[in-house]
Parts: sequence; structure tokens; C-alpha cells
Amino acid sequence: MIPIRDNIPSRRFPVVNYILIGVNIVAFLYELTLGVELQGFLNNMGFVPERFFDLLSSPLVNLIPIVIPLIASIFLHGSISHIFMNMLFLSIFGDNVEDALGHFGYLIFYLVGGISASIFHALIHPYSTLPTIGASGAVSAVMGAYLMLYPKARILTVFPIFFYPVMFHIPALFYLVFWFFLQMASGVLSLGATYYQRAGVAWWAHIGGFLFGVIVVMIMVSRRRR
Repeated sequence: MIPIRDNIPSRRFPVVNYILIGVNIVAFLYELTLGVELQGFLNNMGFVPERFFDLLSSPLVNLIPIVIPLIASIFLHGSISHIFMNMLFLSIFGDNVEDALGHFGYLIFYLVGGISASIFHALIHPYSTLPTIGASGAVSAVMGAYLMLYPKARILTVFPIFFYPVMFHIPALFYLVFWFFLQMASGVLSLGATYYQRAGVAWWAHIGGFLFGVIVVMIMVSRRRR
């Protein structure tokens, strides 16, 4: 089920969400110019769990090589389909979360959500030497926040039935819980997969990001009720 749009209009122009989408697109276009140097660039700028923990355990901790990949990796993508799907989801769910959190709050939430997702992935696969890239963890955090903020929203989705695209509205609660269940199932299966079989998708980054979004909004709501 591919989402097309939701039924919650933005109350104000989602400037940060559009900037984030723009930065992701510009970064991807830059990747396309690198040619044979692309893989080396992704190895350096991607988030590598084993390298992350090695740097943390070093007697003299240098924050620069730790922090730069944590931030840069969430703006890099491996293919057109990779960035297209991430930006599609971000465009649908991000504007409303920005409404709720405010422009600056949303920017901080997005960045910290992406970083938290990467670290969660590293905790599950601490010895992985594969560079992790993509906005998926940050976008998952946005989706988790959206679930808690707008559970009664409805999502227009398209679903291919016998190669014919059928469009219908479904509750955001169902869509996002179902999406999270798929990530959990895939993540659990990846634990028993070989090193190369699980190289394609960082499922636990999706899971960690989503949980981050849910927890942050739960804390916000709890504080407002006091």
C-alpha cells in the first residue's frame, strides 16, 4: 500500500519539511556527479556501526568522525527509488508533525530521530561494517509522531490488484500500525539472516526511529496534561 496523501491540511506553510526534502534531493544529485568516487564517499559519510563503536571506545574520543556520519548519512540515498519513497512519506506525514512541533522543534526532532534510529540499528548489529544511508530512520520517527498526534486521520493509498491500481482511504492508525508490524517482522527475520542477506535494508533503524517518534510525543502529551 503506497500512501498518496492524508486528509489533515497544514495550518501553516511547512517550510522546514520542504527544506529537508530539498536538501535530500540536492545531496542525491551531488552523489550522481561522483561517478567511480561514489562508493568511497558513501563509505566515509555513511554510518558504520563497527566504526562508530571503535571510535567511541578510543582512549581519545574525537567527536568529528563520530558526529559527521551520524548526520550526513540521513541525507544520502542509494537509488532513485530509495529517495523517492522516503521523500513521498516525508511529504505526506512531515507537514502535520511540523504543525504540531513548530518549525525549529520539528527540525531538531527530525535530526535527533534520524540519529537515534542509526544508533538503534548499531545496537542490534554492532559488528556490521556496511555503511547505512538514507532518511528512512528520520522519516520513521516522523511517522511514529504522526501516529500519536493524528490517530484519527485517514490516508489515501493505492494498492495494485491484478496489476490494476485501486485507490482507497484507510485510517492512519491502521496504516501506520500495519507498517510498523511489517518492519518488526522483517527486523526479526533479519536477525537470523546471513551477513549479506540482511545488507539491503536497515530494518532496525526504521523500528528505532518509529519508537523514538512515539515516545517523544507521549512525553510531550504527558507534560502538557500536568
